[in-house]
Amino acid sequence: MKSRTLNPQRPLQQLAAGGRIGVIALATDFNIEQDLRRIYPADVEPFTSRVRNYNPLTIENLRRMEPGISAAADSILPGTRLDAMIYACTSGTVAIGIERITELVQQSCPGVPVTNPVTAAFAAFAALRATRISILTPYTEAVNQEVASFFQRSGYEVLNIAGFGFEDDTAMSYIDPQDIAHAAAETCNPRADLLFISCTALRASLVLDQIEQTLGKPVVSSNQALAWHSLQLAGYPAPVRGFGRLLADHPTGSWQPHL
Repeated sequence: MKSRTLNPQRPLQQLAAGGRIGVIALATDFNIEQDLRRIYPADVEPFTSRVRNYNPLTIENLRRMEPGISAAADSILPGTRLDAMIYACTSGTVAIGIERITELVQQSCPGVPVTNPVTAAFAAFAALRATRISILTPYTEAVNQEVASFFQRSGYEVLNIAGFGFEDDTAMSYIDPQDIAHAAAETCNPRADLLFISCTALRASLVLDQIEQTLGKPVVSSNQALAWHSLQLAGYPAPVRGFGRLLADHPTGSWQPHL
């Protein structure tokens, strides 16, 4: 086969021109990449590395992820500019802390904006003017107590929290979306400004519009909030339909294509 030379009049194609998002996913998460690719516009791409996590899901085991976060960040497209980095674990962020997560990621990716499901959720709550929330999770009661306390210390009134009681992170992705929708309808307090569905492994994105229609109020899920907030950090302003009011009604940013 003859070798081909580049046409000097034709520039190289831009790849992921709308946004390059690094994603540090848990080793056992079946769902995060599927959700992000489902939600992101076609010109935005997630690039994933994984960090080792441990079952059963307890606050102590969640903290055991901390030493692997910087190395996971370092392995995502080294030498290539990223528009944002995601640490994709809600309960892990509660266990390790928002500031520590950001510090660990920026040790490997200095200057790159960092988000996580908790930071993204707080930004979503502000956009939706929500201060009173109900929370649905797949976690045990012990982990739920830590999550609720964290949100309350951060200034939100947690009216109630309910969980499916799972200790196995792998199994959380197997919860049927219609079971999530049913639990959401049962969990959300009528006084809540919105319902927050926690955990990147849950396939909640498939039923967000359905749940919002049932409840008559906004619903924020971990992956929906991550997609929305990372698009903000990348400066991508276009709305995204089909995944709740947050993405449809609150686009922000001033997008410029990659050079």
